[in-house]
Amino acid sequence: MYYNEKPVYVTTHAVKQARKRHIAFPDQVYTTVQTGNVRKFGRRNVKFIGKRIICIGEDVGHAIVIKTVERK
Repeated sequence: MYYNEKPVYVTTHAVKQARKRHIAFPDQVYTTVQTGNVRKFGRRNVKFIGKRIICIGEDVGHAIVIKTVERK
């Protein structure tokens, strides 16, 4: 999966949080990254905001790392 020609990686913490919060991983997470609104905050942080979930990640230069997933 790519966003702005950068690969998107999902941490194990994000996978565990998605399962704990009953979010369908990877379907909803991938859909949110591909079609959701993007909001940058701070120096390197990124939010992918979908209809039902928010994916919070970090832009590390060569890639984007999704750190956690939460419901709206």
